[in-house]
Amino acid sequence: MATALHLQALIELTRELGRVEHGLAITGEGNTSAALGDGTFWVKASGTSLGGITARGFCRVDAGRALALLDDERCTDANAGELLRGALTRAAAPRPSIETMLHALCLADPEIRFVAHTHPLGLLKILCSRAGVTPFHRHFYPFAVVTCGQHIASVGYHNPGLALARAVRTELARYRRAHGHSPRLLLMANHGAVALARTGPEALNISLMVEKWAQLLDGARRWGGPSYLPAHAFQHLNA
Repeated sequence: MATALHLQALIELTRELGRVEHGLAITGEGNTSAALGDGTFWVKASGTSLGGITARGFCRVDAGRALALLDDERCTDANAGELLRGALTRAAAPRPSIETMLHALCLADPEIRFVAHTHPLGLLKILCSRAGVTPFHRHFYPFAVVTCGQHIASVGYHNPGLALARAVRTELARYRRAHGHSPRLLLMANHGAVALARTGPEALNISLMVEKWAQLLDGARRWGGPSYLPAHAFQHLNA
């Protein structure tokens, strides 16, 4: 019963993320996952779209086997997708997303139960520019702090799959050492956003907020640039 409830919550989150009016993903963009608390997790299957997904669009993966591929000498960017089949708990299940290792890394923190990776349009206008992730390391909008956290994690561009997962592993370890917990938001240059959350609704809110943040940043630049929050604001916002 618990497994079915987790999957239903993930389906609801995924469909909401895929709504066209949100501008977070089209076609096969993006992927989601949910931890089951037993060393396995549900993850979106390769090639499925967010908006119309059903239970058949997900597969259950053994987290330990997925993470082991990060240090497997046989694993390359070219064959990672096929090797991920070995992490499936049911051999006949569809092939998991090429970004399954990234999800396993995020869900390795037991506090994180849902992960949502999206390609928000407004956000990508900035992440695909020369500015990249840099503008998001300073805050000017209080509700972005409340929703996404005072500090974000970020990586440069890496090919989706093994290379990206290895870069994310390094960045998550750095962030957790520096702050004592996982980030709520990970930004990937020229690629998109990853929300790390305790619940499906929280993952959705983070995903929507980072798109709003990007639109506000674009608008603020037209009016002379952002008015950044003073240092004392964060004590109140983090309370």
